[in-house]
Amino acid sequence: VQLVESGGGLVQAGDSLRLSCATSTDTFSRYAKGWFRQAPGKEREFVAAVTWSGSRIADSLKGRFDISRDNDMSTIYLQMNSLKPEDTAVYYCGQNNKGYGLTRASSYDYWGQGTQVTVSS
Repeated sequence: VQLVESGGGLVQAGDSLRLSCATSTDTFSRYAKGWFRQAPGKEREFVAAVTWSGSRIADSLKGRFDISRDNDMSTIYLQMNSLKPEDTAVYYCGQNNKGYGLTRASSYDYWGQGTQVTVSS
């Protein structure tokens, strides 16, 4: 399974970005997926996850971030609004084949290479 993130970049505080994570359309890719982020010197942090039945956003990001998917789960998106400098990190997309532990990075089976998001003040 390959996951390819895109959409990162350098933006100013208050701007918006939309990240995409594309996978193949075969049955091996039709599992729950999530977004995590990792800032320098910090652990990988849960951002959002989406399943066939719903989605979840980290409590600290509710109201600013949103996750969505296309009909066959081959592509997921992370809409980030009102970005802040503390949102600066590498954002990773992961696939969770287990069906549980969606907020834990250790529960994910596959990862993309990450996309850098930098928010300047």
